[in-house]
Amino acid sequence: MAKNKTVFVCRECGGEASKWMGKCPYCNEWNTFEEVTVSATTSSAKADYTKLTAENVNSIDSSDEVRIDTKINEFNRVLGGGLVKGSVVLLSGDPGIGKSTILLQVANNIADGKVLYVTGEESKGQIKLRAKRLGVNNDNLLIMCETDVLAIAEYIKEERPLAVIIDSIQTMYHSELSSSPGSITQVRECTTALLKVAKAFDIPTIIVGHINKGGDIAGPKVMEHIVDTVLYFEGEKSNSYRILRANKNRFGSTNEIGVFEMQTSGLNEVENPSALMLSGKLNGVSGSSICSILEGSRPIFVEIQALTTPTAFGNPRRMASGLDYN
Repeated sequence: MAKNKTVFVCRECGGEASKWMGKCPYCNEWNTFEEVTVSATTSSAKADYTKLTAENVNSIDSSDEVRIDTKINEFNRVLGGGLVKGSVVLLSGDPGIGKSTILLQVANNIADGKVLYVTGEESKGQIKLRAKRLGVNNDNLLIMCETDVLAIAEYIKEERPLAVIIDSIQTMYHSELSSSPGSITQVRECTTALLKVAKAFDIPTIIVGHINKGGDIAGPKVMEHIVDTVLYFEGEKSNSYRILRANKNRFGSTNEIGVFEMQTSGLNEVENPSALMLSGKLNGVSGSSICSILEGSRPIFVEIQALTTPTAFGNPRRMASGLDYN
């Protein structure tokens, strides 16, 4: 019987080492190695690769990519026009920012066929309460409370839903691994398992990822390389406005942003952010100027203020907030 062994894995790049090191030799990051227990398995049978095939590049269908309209223009803008079939999207943001809310709205909008919403954090009753608040009422929206990624993958293969939402990847576990859910190995292998199913059956999959204290997505950095699109949901809890931006997008630009406003009925898109930025500006007041900035293909008007105040120092001090000092 094979014994389990302990290795140290870098949470940034996924590099492995037999002992702990202060600096990762692969990505040069400090204090990123974590201890992981790997279950060793023995097998005398060799893998059978006789069924592998390769396809001529000229015979591959080169038609335009098929996108699913989420019916939320701001969400479509950031994705590059909608959800691409077979794509895997990683959505991250602070706790309570509205990730589950917007995904439930998206699931309701695209549920012309079966849409599977898998939750490992909430019960079906909690999802139902949010659905009632958001006005979500669709017979094609299926809710599953499960954390075993292999069981979820088998269900997806059998039912072939139109889209899948996983909330969240840190709660999922791979039953063939001995490490606990949320560990580097579990997050990586669970993401890979979901990716294989999404690519094999052309099922778009959205995965929710938690963030750590530093504001980065929790888990190994390799997870961001595996997926097709990485989205960040930004905003302050004390402010009702949210910004959705793409940090990586294989099917669109990473310069586009989506602006949303959190209300009792859910997240409503803000189609004219310029009007929002200038809503509190007073006319005829000196010390302020309006300028235009470009975010992707969208020009946004913002207000720049120059404020002065008396100082007790010999020389005045100039400071800048939100702008390059130079």
